Amino acid sequence: MSKLEQFVQNLKDQQLLLPIWFEKGALKLINQKELPHKEEILTIKKVENLAEAIRNMTIRGSGAIGIAGAWGLYLAALNSGGTREEMQRAARLLKSTRPTAVNLMKTIDEMLSGVNGVEKMPIDRMEAKLIEILERQLQFEHSLGSYGANLIDDGETVLTHCHSGALAGSGYGGRALSVIRKAYEQGKNIRVIACETRPYLQGARITAYELQKFGIPVTLITDNMSGYCMSKGMVQKVVVGSDRVAANGDLANKIGTYMHALAAKEHNIPFYTATSSHTIDFSIQGGAGIEVEFRDAQEVTSLNAQRLAPMGVEALYPSFDITPNGYLSGIITEKGVITQPYAINLQTLNRRVAH
Repeated sequence: MSKLEQFVQNLKDQQLLLPIWFEKGALKLINQKELPHKEEILTIKKVENLAEAIRNMTIRGSGAIGIAGAWGLYLAALNSGGTREEMQRAARLLKSTRPTAVNLMKTIDEMLSGVNGVEKMPIDRMEAKLIEILERQLQFEHSLGSYGANLIDDGETVLTHCHSGALAGSGYGGRALSVIRKAYEQGKNIRVIACETRPYLQGARITAYELQKFGIPVTLITDNMSGYCMSKGMVQKVVVGSDRVAANGDLANKIGTYMHALAAKEHNIPFYTATSSHTIDFSIQGGAGIEVEFRDAQEVTSLNAQRLAPMGVEALYPSFDITPNGYLSGIITEKGVITQPYAINLQTLNRRVAH
């Protein structure tokens, strides 16, 4: 058994919900589009197939597609013998799949950095870099989960939006669900309200699925119920994930996040995002500079290939929205909880990570 195979087996022994792994010369990934009714495992042997799986959200979530990018570069190295040309081609293809997801871009660049100046990248070096990234991502989830759990009090109900859990990360709890899972493991009597997250229903299909597996009590609501629930005192904290955080703390997350932040602000409910330092993009000064991915409008007019709206009706699907930093009570990272002034404190975090 190779070092990589031993590493993957160790992850499985930890009872993690792995979104993607390597087995018998190919990538394996859970088809998140089929959850919760079917736990289908796909076999991926070509980078093109992985790119399509990322693009069509068969695998999704900032952490998960970040490590999928790393796995994709490793797969490209295996298939090509590690040639620089093929690695660069694979990197361009994978980066084109989800333009808002900075974690994907950074992870691919980190994997690709090893081929600079060489015609062929030794497979064992790619394997070592991949293991390093996977170990770090998993540690991120445990660390930010611990910091975030300190913000959750016994008896509280936490509202979350979309899916920022194990299958959206490295297998433990991703971002927001790392916080919730750690709080629950600490023995705190907590409940979760999960927003269903139209139009793709990640909250209904995947967040609720994971919380059930973890044994954490969960109540599902439609996205437009959050303001009502907050006004009735049913929510004490809001914790969401993130797809990108600008240098000033502006948050890009699944469409609908801004709406929940507005309601939380009105009702004086703390609103946090859980993210790794890898997702903070210091090249973008504010949310206006973040590219928002627009997806096929048919995902709004139809559900599971069943038409919902009349034929000919136009629809709009910005996949993310921007929540201004003033609505955030804090940014939970693997290095601690960052608060205002974000432009200064995030730069301090950046220097700490660099050293």
